[in-house]
Amino acid sequence: MAFLDVVFYAFTVVVFIQVIFYIFFFGKFAFLKPIKKRPNDIEISVIICAKNEAENLKNFLPSIISQDYPNFEIVLINDASYDDTLEVMEAFSGKHSNIKIVDVKNTEAFWGNKKYALTLGIKASKYNYLLFTDADCKPVSKNWIKEMSAHFNNEKSIVLGYGAYSKIKKSILNKLIRFETLTTAIHYFSFANQGLPYMGVGRNLAYTKDEFFKANGFISHIKVRSGDDDLFINQIASKTNTAICVSNESFTESVPETTFKDWFNQKRRHISTANYYKRKHKISLAIIYMTNLLFWFLAFLLLVTLHYWPIVLAFFLIKLIFQYTIIGTSAKKLNENDLLLLIPFLEIFLIAFQLAIFINNLISKPNHWK
Repeated sequence: MAFLDVVFYAFTVVVFIQVIFYIFFFGKFAFLKPIKKRPNDIEISVIICAKNEAENLKNFLPSIISQDYPNFEIVLINDASYDDTLEVMEAFSGKHSNIKIVDVKNTEAFWGNKKYALTLGIKASKYNYLLFTDADCKPVSKNWIKEMSAHFNNEKSIVLGYGAYSKIKKSILNKLIRFETLTTAIHYFSFANQGLPYMGVGRNLAYTKDEFFKANGFISHIKVRSGDDDLFINQIASKTNTAICVSNESFTESVPETTFKDWFNQKRRHISTANYYKRKHKISLAIIYMTNLLFWFLAFLLLVTLHYWPIVLAFFLIKLIFQYTIIGTSAKKLNENDLLLLIPFLEIFLIAFQLAIFINNLISKPNHWK
């Protein structure tokens, strides 16, 4: 059998696998109609861990304080900051009685470990229901707590939300960051919707204190500096205990990186935790990535050589139609419509970007927490 024939059959298999993922995983999330939940009005603790975030707290904490919710506290964790973070926290707590400060000092055993600081904050929280975000995040509406907490019930003790990044006009880097965030969200929402939850993002995530202590907190991966959100959810999430929240008023919005170098280093930290996921999740994510990589590489090779080019072009277009339909519908659901026209370029760059990170992480370990 000629080499190009092998390439053609491999390309056919790759397209088939991708279409299956789009139909049975991503498509079911894309066309999922969110069910409006009645407010729970449960008592809830909003937890924010900050390290050298004085300016961000000044800018974004008011959007948490002003939430339209009857009974919540805000637990501010100062993780050994060396700027004015603690002073800013104290200024806010002096004006608002529902703010509690946990001032964490570095210890030799847990030096610079965010999970240690978060653990102290969780222990200090008053309520069983916990809602997490970051110091550089703001809810997009005053109903953020109401929307996220509404998904808790007797079965659901974990709620996965969407943490977007703010838009910067005429910035290709910003579109790349938001496309990566969008595709990641489509993956974890889709898998959770199919009863296979594997991660969440700390920018918008909720779970109960009972779940935290039942799992002995972060102890099983305490030496892994990152993963206080995705690794913990990978550990405790199941088909029965996990809900997703994708109503527009439930989103948070964060400040994106503004240089490619900073974003590269940030994603190195995030991607490094995937090595610790459960095997079934690692295999599924590896299949998604490898078929994406092979799709573009094999399609280019076959089209350049004109080998069975009418069939190859037809398969190529079929895949793109599914991709545009599913990602487009999901992007509309998550308010990321402006990315659609650039999907091929953004996907090719993201594939190369992730490959570069994988190689870089093999050579040296990424830095963690500030």
